[in-house]
Amino acid sequence: MPTATVSPPTARGSDFAGLSRRIAQAGLMRRRPGYYLARIGLVGGLYVAGWVAFVAVGDTWWQLLVASYLAIAFAQLALVSHDIAHRQVFRSRRATAIAGLLAGNLGIGMSYGWWMDKHTRHHANPNHEERDPDVAPDVLVWSTRQARVSRGIVRAIGRWQAYLFFPLLTLEGLSLHVNSIRALGRPSLRYRWAEATLLLLHLAGYLGAIFLVLSPGKAAVFLAVHMGLFGVYLGATFAPNHKGMEMLTDESEPLDFLRRQVLTSRNVQGGRIVNVLLGGLNYQIEHHLFPSMPSPNLRRAQPIVREYCAQIGVAYTEAGLVDSYRQALRHLHAAGAPLRRPR
Repeated sequence: MPTATVSPPTARGSDFAGLSRRIAQAGLMRRRPGYYLARIGLVGGLYVAGWVAFVAVGDTWWQLLVASYLAIAFAQLALVSHDIAHRQVFRSRRATAIAGLLAGNLGIGMSYGWWMDKHTRHHANPNHEERDPDVAPDVLVWSTRQARVSRGIVRAIGRWQAYLFFPLLTLEGLSLHVNSIRALGRPSLRYRWAEATLLLLHLAGYLGAIFLVLSPGKAAVFLAVHMGLFGVYLGATFAPNHKGMEMLTDESEPLDFLRRQVLTSRNVQGGRIVNVLLGGLNYQIEHHLFPSMPSPNLRRAQPIVREYCAQIGVAYTEAGLVDSYRQALRHLHAAGAPLRRPR
């Protein structure tokens, strides 16, 4: 199974090599087993506690609070899965794959192999219109160039996509499950039978519990609230990091590894609360430069990276959480401009 770690260039004289030496000298690439033992234990405990509460509350409308809580627990487990996939937790590929399959497929119903392939391509070419699957014009358009050649539902949504962005995120959780099931049909998916078995166990346990405990009407509302909020949380976690930053194409001037990662990424300011909510992805620049760096070390790497970028004249972008969303939505609105012009 491929890992989500992108191998950067290591040429002795490259800008990235100079930064990498500073990071290594600071000891920031070392594993943090104690941190991850505590984090995985806490997130796992919160996840189990949510299902215990679900059974205890029973067939009442109070379950909508449980659904909201479980949406947060699922998203936090997804963020842990992200760190596992980047080999921040385990050294061996086997341990990483096992933990990723358990957390992703069994825990939240997401195909680990499908997500790994998608996320690895994103890290290799962030915000590249032809190569980054996260900016493919599947539902939204991310540039005026994509808008001009859009068709059908994408063209209809693209006109007002900035206003529709957060409502559309309510479908992200469902989309994740659908894409995970579709991925099982790919012969290239490694551990396909293990993935299929764990996904089936997740769906059977998840849907079985909901429809056994709740009446059909309450079960349907529970599913809508849980999947909707789960999708919004996930989308709101990843949206501030790249949306509204520089977009690249095959015709763009070639960038080296450091500039490709820094110029397409944005850090999100906000202290410990934002750090917990975004699972460390608020330090997106550092994460993209050093994907296998344990997430608690990203905060310590930030001043080193920021100072180095200033020394070599590379723009280093930071914004508050609300401002980052504002920039992302402004970019979406501008990208859809050609679709609002009368033909």
